[in-house]
Amino acid sequence: MSRTQTIDGITLHLGTPDTSSGEWIGQREVLKQLLACWIVVDERDLPLTPRLVGTPGIGKTTLAIAGARHRNQELFIYQCTADTRPEDLLVTPVLAESGKIAYHASPLVTAMIRGGICILDEGNRMNEKSWASLAPLLDHRRYVESIVAGITIRAHQDFRCAVTMNEDESTFEIPDYILSRLQPTLTLGHPSREDELYILKYHLPFADDQMLSLTVDFLQEAHSLNLDFSTRDGINILRFALKRIAQDPAHPIARDDAWREALEKCLGEEAADLKSLADRQNKSLGGNIVPMGLGDFFFSPGDPLHPDADFDDDDEDDEDFDEFDDEKRR
Repeated sequence: MSRTQTIDGITLHLGTPDTSSGEWIGQREVLKQLLACWIVVDERDLPLTPRLVGTPGIGKTTLAIAGARHRNQELFIYQCTADTRPEDLLVTPVLAESGKIAYHASPLVTAMIRGGICILDEGNRMNEKSWASLAPLLDHRRYVESIVAGITIRAHQDFRCAVTMNEDESTFEIPDYILSRLQPTLTLGHPSREDELYILKYHLPFADDQMLSLTVDFLQEAHSLNLDFSTRDGINILRFALKRIAQDPAHPIARDDAWREALEKCLGEEAADLKSLADRQNKSLGGNIVPMGLGDFFFSPGDPLHPDADFDDDDEDDEDFDEFDDEKRR
């Protein structure tokens, strides 16, 4: 692989592809959907740039990696953050030892030049200014403009891209003109018990059946209660528990105790009682509380001026009103 590329007299130093493995287990349909996005059915057709959506740790990046491996293309991953700048996404100037400016292509631009696949990981952590720099790349124009290097970089015909996005509150709202370019949305759900057990065995083939069973039982109960504990959490629990057991072979910790300790240290003490945790989360999100109306902010529920006040006929009220009306007529 050539480590440099010259465009309009500017030499770009290219990045290196990611070599991590990415076997996708279960949920074959969403993998097929991703691969369909990257197919070109006619010379006038263009690939799509899907957004892969789901809770943290559910396997969005792994899915994208598996798609790249399936297509036998070089893979480049760019980790998006809140302080990502347009030049970080495209071309970054670096002062070389010679005292001259050297231009380094980002993983995205390297994938564009090399005809590889780029994953923009956790894309909704990135601000609008950075997204704006990618607008022409994500539509029919398929190029970016580097202000720093003063060049226009066009994407190779084999270039493909996908964006992963977490469903949590620590993210930016992506503007509609960008979302319209990031279609379709492929949503990942939690795996079935069988698939989740297989995933745990794949990552931790040295874990015994008892520990695997404890972990998958916990995860499946969490999924059924709509709690956001992921397969990644299960892997971390298992890793820590196994390390604690192996720490002192002469006086090993009981497996149940090691697993429970790992659960509390990784996910917090409240994770030991999933049903109670789910109840607390439901209450914090509103639960059975009746939503407040505008009148609640100005009048107490018993105030006769409250919009929902009970105006049923009452004999005493009618009598008082009649007396007042008679007095007025006199």
